[in-house]
Amino acid sequence: MSQTLPLTASALERAEALIACPSVTPATGMVFDCLEEQLAPLGFEVHRFVAGEAPDGPVENLYAVRRGPEGSRHFSFAGHVDVVPPGEGWTSGPFLPERRGELLYGRGAVDMKGSVASMIAASAEIPVEAGTISFIVTGDEEGPATYGTRALMDWMAAHDEKPDLILVGEPTSVHRLGDMMKIGRRGSVNIFLSVEGVQGHVAYPHLADNPITKLVAMLAELDALVLDEGTDWFQASNLEITDLTVGNPAHNVIPARAEARISIRFNDLHTGAELGERVCAIAEKHGGTARPVISGESFLTQPGEFSNLLAEAIRAETGVEPELSTGGGTSDARFLKDIAPVIEFGLCNATMHKRDEAVAIADLETLARIYTRVTQAALRA
Repeated sequence: MSQTLPLTASALERAEALIACPSVTPATGMVFDCLEEQLAPLGFEVHRFVAGEAPDGPVENLYAVRRGPEGSRHFSFAGHVDVVPPGEGWTSGPFLPERRGELLYGRGAVDMKGSVASMIAASAEIPVEAGTISFIVTGDEEGPATYGTRALMDWMAAHDEKPDLILVGEPTSVHRLGDMMKIGRRGSVNIFLSVEGVQGHVAYPHLADNPITKLVAMLAELDALVLDEGTDWFQASNLEITDLTVGNPAHNVIPARAEARISIRFNDLHTGAELGERVCAIAEKHGGTARPVISGESFLTQPGEFSNLLAEAIRAETGVEPELSTGGGTSDARFLKDIAPVIEFGLCNATMHKRDEAVAIADLETLARIYTRVTQAALRA
């Protein structure tokens, strides 16, 4: 069990406790014990459950809620406590949090145990009568995410838990804390392509059917597609060829099969299903097949009340005017947008997933104050 922290523990102390719990994705056990030990003394009802089986599970998830007066607004913090594997070559142990100068080092310092710690520190400053606060925390965001936030959403629906607004603590800041929030994300679909041929001797091509030629023509047509020119809030959708496999060990044999994979990041002019159908038609035209796997749809939380509340809190604590962005990869906000307006905002992302991941200690405390301000404003709205 992790060390018990006082109710007045700082965001830094809370982050150190979380980092000290190894939690390579999918995370279970110790890190959730630490979360529960920090949330329960603050008055939160903590619900933990494990979902799924191998290969994508089991995954532990946590939903914690501190209920305000009947009919009060409900504000949710969302995030994850799983981390990517640390790799080799760290200056200090990746799960031995270490303060060096103005920085706190450890895996998850910015992505995103630091933000979770700031969220908990912020919630400790909000009186119960202000309204309902909850935490939606998964042990699998960095992995397949099959039994993570989506399983939490199923649990919430079954228990009639519906927040008014959701703030995801992903590390969105770029150059300094507060310079960027994410009001949307592009969708993602990976499509697996395959062309069957007839194996044969290269000297007798009329007796074989080379699948590589067909696959190359298919990929050329796909690569030439211009999906769109972007929108007011989104950059242009892009299609990238990410793998090409034949696996032919012989130089004098025409292979029987050729395979490839493409990845499309798309804006709100498209859906994953529509893009999958479009690629399937092109694959069929060239004698092949396509199997789309949609990771998530695009979403946009229109600029307005929520983004204004957050921007005001950021300006008050940092003097920075945040950019409203939809760039970058995906996050679990792609799921959470189905139950409430969602925005992402958190620490600087320069060292996420890197060796010697580190967060500025001052940023942890500033982020906690920003989270406190936006929670208070959201519950009053």
